[in-house]
Order: sequence, then structure tokens, then C-alpha cells
Amino acid sequence: MILERFGDDDLSQVSYLVGCPAAGEAIVIDPRRDIQVYLDRADALGVRITAVTETHIHADYLSGTRELAAATGARIFLSGEGGTDWAYGYDATLLHSGDDIQIGSLTIEAVHTPGHTPEHLMFLVADGSRTTDVDGVGEVGYAFTGDFVFVGDLGRPDLLDEVAGGTDTRYEGARQLFDSLREHFLPLEDYVQVLPAHGAGSACGKAMSAVPTTTVGYEREFAWWVPYVRMGDLEGFTDQLLNGQPDAHAYFSRMKRQNRQGPAILGERPGLAEFSGGAAQAALADGSHVLIDARGLDDIAEGVADGSLTIPAPRRLASFGAWAVDPETDSAGIILLAASEEKAQRMADHLVRVGIDRVVGFIRCLDGIELYSPASVGPEELDGFGHDMLLDVRQKAEFARGTIPGAQQLSAGRVLWDRCELRQGRIVVFCQSGVRSAVAASVLRRAGLDVVELTGGFARYCEATAERRAEKPQLTSAP
Repeated sequence: MILERFGDDDLSQVSYLVGCPAAGEAIVIDPRRDIQVYLDRADALGVRITAVTETHIHADYLSGTRELAAATGARIFLSGEGGTDWAYGYDATLLHSGDDIQIGSLTIEAVHTPGHTPEHLMFLVADGSRTTDVDGVGEVGYAFTGDFVFVGDLGRPDLLDEVAGGTDTRYEGARQLFDSLREHFLPLEDYVQVLPAHGAGSACGKAMSAVPTTTVGYEREFAWWVPYVRMGDLEGFTDQLLNGQPDAHAYFSRMKRQNRQGPAILGERPGLAEFSGGAAQAALADGSHVLIDARGLDDIAEGVADGSLTIPAPRRLASFGAWAVDPETDSAGIILLAASEEKAQRMADHLVRVGIDRVVGFIRCLDGIELYSPASVGPEELDGFGHDMLLDVRQKAEFARGTIPGAQQLSAGRVLWDRCELRQGRIVVFCQSGVRSAVAASVLRRAGLDVVELTGGFARYCEATAERRAEKPQLTSAP
């Protein structure tokens, strides 16, 4: 049996290639949209990708299922569970609980495990070439759990309320998740390896481990949810599951809709044009294009192009890019600031994972581009600084643990869509360190708002506050 794991650190997303070397066939589970990694690996392993599937309709990235099938001729298998409201909008072989996919000696059984989403499937894999039971069928050794069971956590059941227009579906989802654990996960053997679709950093759960895999036995022994399920305590389970979930990013709604309908097929992607400084300046000035600047905070502070989108964390380009660009309403071509065409192409690969497909070219440097320094204020100057709104773009849970007096919260992943919640006038924006607020500030400036960034974020504000307190003279009692 072949088992290859493809981790995307940007979106904390994981996909898998599972194959039978004797048959020369493989299936890919939960593929991302830039599919060359699967094609290259399959070629290196000497197998053909003959099937592709996904555990559920994803909310945090655009599925590569159609893309991979179009490139390889692979057969598409999708969930047929969940009812008509969760039926896919494109052709595929539909799977119901108990159905299986055969890849050489491998039997891949679909098990309906609703809770995170109504149509969710878990895939149980048995390798008939190694182990067989009394009926001659391979014993299950692997569980591809999607967003059902993570390492140390569970898929959140509240996303349908947050991003898909549901009303209190989280409670029914929690109940379904509770039943799915009891009926389909806990009965598995201890040795079964658990291979989830996300890891630490994903917004699809609140407490995922950075460890990539686990086993049923380990989760049965140490997972937070096991005592609740064993005692039949649905209420306690629900309370613990729903409390403290991270904010759902606004772009999740688009991902859900496009993944259900079927993402557009990119096909062979053309190379990126290299812009001169003059050509880029003209394209930016007339509004037909926008520049994505992925340099660090220090470089960005020294000068950026007017209207550019700053993402000072290039390894999170998909995550933050989806906060900054709504491709359904923004028709501007995207120019990337990148030192080489190769680096620009890697950046474009990240962006297509969230459906940002209008990358047309790159520039190597900012020579010939008109620059300005983004407005900022230090924490020591904040008290006397005139502003109309103090905006905390961290998560709600971070905000609840403490913020700057007078601040209002709106997470950075929602500012592009929820500008109606912002006051008119000058806005001072901050996050914990300055990275997320730099993204949010650039989004709001491009929309024409007057935005000032708090240098060093909330962390530096807390340090400055502590320093001021330490400098105050200490009063002592008279002798």
C-alpha cells in the first residue's frame, strides 16, 4: 500500500494519495486546487490516479477534485448523504454509507459521519494484500476522518450557522457529531490510524494538535470528548464543543458555495508576465490592477504602493489573501511583488487554493512605483492621538481576554465584508503583533477609509503600559 500525505502549512489543510502498487492505481482524498504535487508524486511512484474524492463540502479552501479529475481522467466519488440541501451540483458517482471504492487490493469504505456537515463521510481503508478477516476481506487499518475527528479535537458544528445561512444548526450538528463518535469512531480497533484533513492553525476546529496523525486508541484514551460520550452527556459535550470556537472567516461562505456547485477548472495555467516598474505603475494608477506586497512589516513600513494589499506573511498568502480579495466582486488583475518568476508562481499557487485566480504577472522590485509610508501611531502616543474608532481585528476569544480600553472588535477576516460596522472618520487598527492588522489596514485603505496602524500591536501596547507604570514614583509611608 502507498500512503502519501500532502500538508499545506498555509491553510493547515491535508490531503492524501492512497495507492496499490501492484495494480498501479491510486486515489486522492481531499485534494487542493494546485494539483501538480499529486501528478508529480504519482508519476514518481509509478501509479495512475484513477479516482478522486473528498470527505465533505469544504469551507476553508477550494477543492481540487474537479481539477484533478479533468487532468487525469479519474473517476469522481462524492457524498450522496445529507439530503438535497447538501447535494453537489456536478456529476460524480455518489457514495452512501457502506459503499466502497476499490483501488487494486485496497477497499475504501465510505461511512456517513454527520456533525461537522450533514453530508460528511469518513473513509475506512483496508489493505487486502496484507491482512484479511475470516471472510477474506481486508481489516480496516486507516481512517481518513476529514473534518470529523482531528488529532486532539473535533470538527466544529457551527460553521453552517456562521457561513451558510443556518439558524441554530450547531445544536443538531453537535448531536450528530456525538452519535457519529459513538456509533462509527469508538467501535474501531485501537490500532487504526487516524488521518484528518486539517491540523493546528485551521479555523475548522479550536484545539487541534500540531501532531499530524493519531490512532483510535490514543484518542479513546486522551481526547477531551471521550468522557462525555461514554457517560452519554450530550449537554456537557455540546457546551464544551461550541464554547470558544474561532471566528469564521467571511470567505468561507464563498468556498462552501463554490465547492458545492463545482469549482471552475483552471486547466493548464499560463506563465506570469513580468511587469516593468512603469507598466505596473500605470496599471495600478488606473485601477485595473492591484499589487499584492508580501514583504515583512519593517519593509512595508518604509513604503508601499497606493492601493496595494499588504500580506506581511508570505507563507500564509492563501489564508490572508482570502481576507483581502473577494474575487466575486473584485475584477482587478493581480500583480505580485516577487524576486523571481518561480517565487511568483508559488505565490499564485497559494492564491488559487482559495479561488483567487486573476494573478496576471509580477514585478521584481518597486523601482518606478510611487510609494508612501502607511500611517502609524506608537502605543505611547495613542492616548493623545485623535481618532474616531479603535478597531481590534483579533479573534473574539482574544478580545475577551483583554483589549485596549474603548476598542471594538471585528476580526481581520471579516473587515472587507462588514465595513458597515465601522465608524466614519479615522480608524486606529491593531492586532496582537501587527501582521493581521497590516492586512486589514491595507484592505480598508483600498476601500477609501482613513486608517492608522498601531505599531507593535496589542503586545507592544501592553509592554508600553507596564513600562509607564514601572516609571511612576512609588509612594512610601512617612517614618
